[in-house]
Amino acid sequence: MPNSISAALARVRFRKQAAPLRFAFAERIDYLNPDHWDALTAASGFLHSRGYHRMLERVRPENLDPRYALLYRDLEPVAAVSMQWVSLRGGRLRKAAGDKGLTKSTEKLKQSIAEHVKARVLVVGNLLSYGSHGIAIAPGLEAESDLWHGIGEAAYRIRRAEKHSGRTDFVLIKDLRTAQMTQSQLLHQLGYRGLETEPNMVLPLNPQWRSHDDYLAALSAKYRKNIRSRVFKPMDEAGTSVEIAVDVAAVAERLQALYLAVHENASVRPVTLGADYWPALAAAAGNRARFALVRRADLLLGFVVTLLDTDETAIGYHIGFDREAAGELPIYLRLLQQTIVDGIALGAERL
Repeated sequence: MPNSISAALARVRFRKQAAPLRFAFAERIDYLNPDHWDALTAASGFLHSRGYHRMLERVRPENLDPRYALLYRDLEPVAAVSMQWVSLRGGRLRKAAGDKGLTKSTEKLKQSIAEHVKARVLVVGNLLSYGSHGIAIAPGLEAESDLWHGIGEAAYRIRRAEKHSGRTDFVLIKDLRTAQMTQSQLLHQLGYRGLETEPNMVLPLNPQWRSHDDYLAALSAKYRKNIRSRVFKPMDEAGTSVEIAVDVAAVAERLQALYLAVHENASVRPVTLGADYWPALAAAAGNRARFALVRRADLLLGFVVTLLDTDETAIGYHIGFDREAAGELPIYLRLLQQTIVDGIALGAERL
């Protein structure tokens, strides 16, 4: 008991100690030193770039507000941190599968209560990305405890400085990589706890693959036959085709409807994009993004966005499809196969 009390007191004292760093905070990315941000995030990919953040600031979801920090040691920039204030309501959580037995009146009461539940969350990272896009540390300094102390303090300072906007229910540091989980052990002393989530699905792309047929040829005969007979054949027989959108703005409203058809069926949907997001993303990403469209005659049935984040990694990023049509056709599976096509076309090493 004495040892545990001493350890607890030591943690309390540590949390009150300032990190031996200096900070620059901003509500918009262009308020910070651009050269310092670019140097620190150069290897972190498009989703941590100033161009991406500038785009998201213009078309962000209504309940999301960005914050940024640059950390310095002896006048040298050592870390870049992007954060997001997110206001959540219980209505963004759908009923769980185990709630199917509820009566209509009970379910109505439950949903009414949920709508009044509110939470204000500070996210270190990006709710609209997959992976570690909230923290970029200067090369060679990734394991230094002072840097992780500074990252924790940056979130603390934002939270304390904006108390007038409301209380902070919790702080989330999102999507740390395996190495970062080890490097960031000091965050435990600041009160953070790890939470394991579902693993990413990663497909290595052989540099010798030049087309989807090359990928299929690398599969066993059984899997190759299944893809051709269960995915491509019914789509071809239904008269569908796939094209890469040239003018995303021209189809933005339909993309939005297809996105919402999938998004609104999700169990957790903390933020919702608007129709203006799609052409803004296409413009900001340029040739790093491919918007693949599935059509039947003049009707757009689905889309998927494949994004080249770093020069090595492509992400099957956003997806949307007509749920009624998907009851008859393997649209979702066809779109997943298209991400392989587009990942190869983008020159990625992994998808």
